[in-house]
Amino acid sequence: MENNAPPKSGTGFFKTCFNGVNALSGVGILSIPYALSQGGWLSLLIFLAISIICFYTGILLQRCIDSSSLVKTYPDIGELAFGRKGKIIVAIFLYLELYLVAIDFLILEGDNLEKLFPNAKLHVAGLKIGNKQGFVLIFSLLVLPTTWLRSLNMLAYVALGGVMASVILIASVLWVGAFDGVGFHEKGVPVNWSGMPTAMSLYAFCFSGHAVFPMIYTGMRNRKTFPTVLLICFIICTLSYGLMGVMGYLMYGGSLRSQVTLNLPSNRIASNVAIYTTLINPFTKFALLVTPIAEAIEESVRVGKNRTVSVFVRTALVVSATIVALAVPFFAYVVALTGAFLSSTVTMLLPCACYLKISSRTSSGKKTKRLELAACLGIIAIGAGVIVVGTYSSLKQIVRSF
Repeated sequence: MENNAPPKSGTGFFKTCFNGVNALSGVGILSIPYALSQGGWLSLLIFLAISIICFYTGILLQRCIDSSSLVKTYPDIGELAFGRKGKIIVAIFLYLELYLVAIDFLILEGDNLEKLFPNAKLHVAGLKIGNKQGFVLIFSLLVLPTTWLRSLNMLAYVALGGVMASVILIASVLWVGAFDGVGFHEKGVPVNWSGMPTAMSLYAFCFSGHAVFPMIYTGMRNRKTFPTVLLICFIICTLSYGLMGVMGYLMYGGSLRSQVTLNLPSNRIASNVAIYTTLINPFTKFALLVTPIAEAIEESVRVGKNRTVSVFVRTALVVSATIVALAVPFFAYVVALTGAFLSSTVTMLLPCACYLKISSRTSSGKKTKRLELAACLGIIAIGAGVIVVGTYSSLKQIVRSF
């Protein structure tokens, strides 16, 4: 059954563009300069290639949804293509990705709060907790109540500030470079092959909005404009990510830290604006990451709307994420691992595999099929390479950092 008819009500063109940009623009913008410093200037070609691939696989997800009126979510696409096992596999990768991004948020908050308050001391039950670890614990306690909300309508409105936060962040870094004495004098290196796996993994993380693309598409008033919306979103995000990466690399070169905010001079107003903006974003989006995981767990154990069990599940998720964040406090490495193993799978492998399986059941032009088959197989090969090389490199860096 075809599912091409647009809903009578839904989001308009510009609001959908805003939602799409908000889905793509996240904490990856902080690590883009570090990624560029790891791979060198030529890695920008890989950055552009990954952007184009992720745009194309976003279109493939749309085609998968259009093939059946029963498909509304990414796991539904997996089920349509490969049955119950396909749905489970897609769901596992999606929820693991969300879980690791939540951990990334905790590490990010600890890093930047320590940057703002380097002399702060935290004592709990007679134990002295390190600055960064203490800030991670404080953020976890503050954000925990937001995860207990069953309805996230209010949080969704708050999270709309994500796009504006990215704009403010870029403007603040630009101001520091242009007017606060840092300048853009670093030349960088043409290519750094040893750091290329990390660069590729971080680039893949930046364009991992595929988990919400089906929701955005099915909620549109006029679904025929989705390819245009997606193109606009990817152009805007590619330019903003690229601008931040180039600025940061020209400002700090090989001395870039995992988050560009950690390089900024702490005694400048623009630096503090950038850091405070960075702190706000995770707070507004953390519950939106945890809720889909919690709902999947609640559905699997069939607790229905039991409030007590719901609070327990969400609290357990936050506690476990906090423990991991305290155990592996290396932002760039965790983000790289997320990008290599999970984001690359969700944005490259799964869309191509599901589309090839679904499209094999329908008849279309041989030339188109051959071209699509070649494109999908090429993307699967690239994605598999990023997954293997990037995951190995990220895990090795995490182990070495202990």
